[in-house]
Parts: sequence; C-alpha cells; structure tokens
Amino acid sequence: MISQKERAKILIEVLPYIRKFNRAVIVIKYGGHAMVDEQLKKEFALDVILLKYVGMNPVVVHGGGPQIGEFLKRLSIESEFVDGMRVTDRQTMDVVEMVLVGKVNKEIVNLINQNGGVGGRPFGERREADCRQKDEVP
Repeated sequence: MISQKERAKILIEVLPYIRKFNRAVIVIKYGGHAMVDEQLKKEFALDVILLKYVGMNPVVVHGGGPQIGEFLKRLSIESEFVDGMRVTDRQTMDVVEMVLVGKVNKEIVNLINQNGGVGGRPFGERREADCRQKDEVP
C-alpha cells in the first residue's frame, strides 16, 4: 500500500503532465496479456477512467488476433498468413468485423463502465442507417 506522503509526491510529479495534456487525445494500445488477465483488465479500465477524469480524451486501439483465430477455427475457416499478416478474404473479413465490433469492442466498453467510467459507442459499430443500400439513402 502506498503511504499518503508517497501518494502526494506522485501527484505533485504528475501535475505538470496533467496540465500539458489537458484536452489532448491520448491513444492507448490495448492488447496481449492485458486483454486476458483479469487484474490487468481492471487496471487498464481504471487507467482509462483516470485519464478522462483529469481532462484527457483517451482513445483505445486494440488487438484481437487470438479471438479472431479462435472464432475462425470454430467455423472451420482456415487462416492464411503471409509474412506474419493475415490474408483476409470477404468471408474472413465478416468474421473479423463480427469479433472486433461485436465482441472485443463491447467487452472494452463494458469493462470501463463496470469500473465507474463511461465508455463510448465503439468505433466501427454499425447503426441501421449505416447499413442501407446506396439507393435507399434519401
């Protein structure tokens, strides 16, 4: 546990950065072990919430390769990689979108909400209006 004196010292050290980055967009890469370890997930959410409370605008960019691979395997869709990059055909892209938007994004928003923050609408999430055919748009 951190003592009150140590906590005050830390706050004094970070104040110039809080001022400098007030209203700044802060991009956070979230992936790997932090996405599967429960304690790291909670700490990540609390850090995002703290950044928002001190006046910054955190934007989370995340991975999802293992989740995509697992879902493709369940659907018996072979993954092909060239130089470490997934070759993504239309069928695979549908699964990628479903996993990232329908599962991973929502988990992140829920994680932030459950820890006292307010997660926004996940980027990439489609609304009905986004899905209209070209000739249906007024």
